[in-house]
Amino acid sequence: MRLSLLAALLATAVSPLAQGAAPAPMQTAPATVPDRLALFFPEAPDYPGIRLLTFQRVADGSISGSLTSDWYGTIPMQNPVVQGNRIAFDTRNLNDKDRPVRHWTITVSADGGALLDGGIWHADLHQQGRPATAAELAAHRFVPVALPPMGSLAPDGLAKTPPMGWSSWNKFAEKIDDQTVRAIADAMVATGLRDAGYRYVNIDDGWQGTRGADGRLRPNAKFPDMKALADYVHARGLKLGIYSSPGPRTCAGFEGSYGHVRQDAQTFAEWGVDYLKYDLCSGEWFYADADTVMRSYHEMGAALRETGRPILYSLCEYGRFDVGSWGRRVGGHLWRTTGDITDDYPTMARIGFDHNGKPGDAGPGGWNDPDILEIGNGGMGEDAYRTHLTLWAMSAAPLMMGHDVRQTSPAALALLRNRALIALDQDPRGVQGAAIRREGNREVWRKPLADGSVALALFNRGDAPTVIAYGPADAGWQHFQAVRDLWTGKAVAKDQRAVTVPAQGVVLLKLRGR
Repeated sequence: MRLSLLAALLATAVSPLAQGAAPAPMQTAPATVPDRLALFFPEAPDYPGIRLLTFQRVADGSISGSLTSDWYGTIPMQNPVVQGNRIAFDTRNLNDKDRPVRHWTITVSADGGALLDGGIWHADLHQQGRPATAAELAAHRFVPVALPPMGSLAPDGLAKTPPMGWSSWNKFAEKIDDQTVRAIADAMVATGLRDAGYRYVNIDDGWQGTRGADGRLRPNAKFPDMKALADYVHARGLKLGIYSSPGPRTCAGFEGSYGHVRQDAQTFAEWGVDYLKYDLCSGEWFYADADTVMRSYHEMGAALRETGRPILYSLCEYGRFDVGSWGRRVGGHLWRTTGDITDDYPTMARIGFDHNGKPGDAGPGGWNDPDILEIGNGGMGEDAYRTHLTLWAMSAAPLMMGHDVRQTSPAALALLRNRALIALDQDPRGVQGAAIRREGNREVWRKPLADGSVALALFNRGDAPTVIAYGPADAGWQHFQAVRDLWTGKAVAKDQRAVTVPAQGVVLLKLRGR
């Protein structure tokens, strides 16, 4: 809200309540909407947190107004029209292709209170408001923060191979705490997963508390001492990751980094954090085009570099605006190529086969990220989980586990610790494999490796076993010199030219030839 408008509202619409007087009971509706309104909604739902509505009509007949949201700041009224005691207006919407615009009404009563009807994204709102006090206007007035200009950050030598570790969200969502993170770290050591290469222990959304008067963000009561937690994780040969958003709210509704980017980066560094996932969330309202999204991610990337601590930077803006083409420039080491994965074959396959980023964007220092591994969560069969891990390894994708490591089954552990699959993912050449042939439900993928060999993955996306043919030409050769099945570890006859692949399954071969 502009300061001049705020002053006018304080002088007119809220003056009877400026001394804290209680609002009068709702009475019969007036014939017309007053020239100025300033309304407070004391029982606003957590999402999207509409707290204020302001409106003014000036002498030339023009009208304007806005809503103020905990999540999205100031939301301007579009096309406002006064109809008796009602104002009808529109707002832009987000994440809803069928409803790019939402329609609202505010119905004003004789005492200046009102009923607000409308919606944002998935929320349909029916809120009762009353005249705002000066204190309420001051407390909830949104102060926008300008983005710095775009820059370009040089490579820092981190993430020479795709990062590996664990993330809390897919299993625990926002119900995560200090003791669980410590227990997961212990389990990663005890199961041998740390020694297999899984090093990051990442706390996703749900750790945040409130900001003090100094603006510094504190963790909530479930995380009593973040520095002590980092020390605990580090003492076990592991690294600690954390989560934030460029918007005022994270996806679960906790405190984001909007307006405190440099301060939060310094706080994370002082705690000993080694990895930051930066999730667009409510920031997608403020940063809705390529320029602002890029600048918002560059702002945090530069802030992390300023701390002097090496912190891996994960960009989570769901693959928008061709993120792989600029992710490195803003300091990113990995960038999400899609929305969230879920523990089912159709979603995993759609992401892994079709939304895993452009191969040319990936390589040492920066990686396409198709999201967290679901192995161990139990929603798919073993053949589907083999496909899952094979797709991620062939794609040189980050391997971030998303299950409760303390309860890893022997079958899941065997998949996750398969050294041949990990070596394929971590190959120092850093090439992202890609499909070279697609025939119905059958796909053949190729990935060149640093030692001169080639990995060939034969995928069956169908619901019944199928035979898939292959030959030296698929690897760019005339003859095979050696063939090995990476899942079984067994040699395969050099003259074999076809395999039977189970439903939703894969056969993965490492080939040498000439």
